[in-house]
Amino acid sequence: MSKYSIVLSEEIDGRYSVSVPALPGCHTWGDSFEHALDMAREAIDLYLEDLKANHEQPPQETSVVLASVEVA
Repeated sequence: MSKYSIVLSEEIDGRYSVSVPALPGCHTWGDSFEHALDMAREAIDLYLEDLKANHEQPPQETSVVLASVEVA
């Protein structure tokens, strides 16, 4: 079992976009937070299946640092 960090961003229309930093080009979205999580799992599974089918090794998770900065 693999574990990957995801970045969820709430969009203006209330949907959530999702990206997976360790998997270049792995992006999806969901109508709600929960839906976005489900879609992220599916996108990651499909990405890893594609790598396996092409005899490629999946990238390892990289450190993800979440930070906020305040600007004037």
